[in-house]
Amino acid sequence: MTARVPRWLRVAGALPTYARLFLWGWVSPGWGELRPLVVVQAVIRGEEGVLLAVRSDLRGWELPGGAWEEGETYEEALLREVREETGLAVEIVRRVGDYVRTGFRPHTARVYACRPVGGELRTSRENRRLAWFREARIPDTLFPWYRQPLQDALAQAPTPAHREEHQGVSSILAGMTIDLAMRWGDDRCGADLEEG
Repeated sequence: MTARVPRWLRVAGALPTYARLFLWGWVSPGWGELRPLVVVQAVIRGEEGVLLAVRSDLRGWELPGGAWEEGETYEEALLREVREETGLAVEIVRRVGDYVRTGFRPHTARVYACRPVGGELRTSRENRRLAWFREARIPDTLFPWYRQPLQDALAQAPTPAHREEHQGVSSILAGMTIDLAMRWGDDRCGADLEEG
């Protein structure tokens, strides 16, 4: 049996993460990046609901996905990232939209609606938890920048959305609040909805 880490230690563990994210989000974008950052993300809907993940560093529920790499199509990157992070093979149903974000770590998030077609659900080095949530019961600890893409995916609009969003101090504080709540609750925020 694994001993539980005390709450104060889980919360204190956020400090190095925040320092690293500060450098990554505010400093590194201006230091010679050759191309804009593009991330691909999946809204995976199955019989159990929508699949969400909790990362190992900044804790809060989010959409599975990751960075697009040179030489890949966005779709190839999405399939690779989802497989690496969740163990699932998915089929892309449609492109939900592009979310162009300025402010903290400028990037474009290209989001796709997907359905599982194989594989076995498992956590990874990048994701400490995975859970299915009913669409009507998405946890409050979903990071706010995933709410609009999720809403757009569930609305099933006939054409992909194009949205511009600014992630300033209020976004950072909202993310920190969720992270601290998850750490304080031992990542259990919203866990009561996993099964249902």
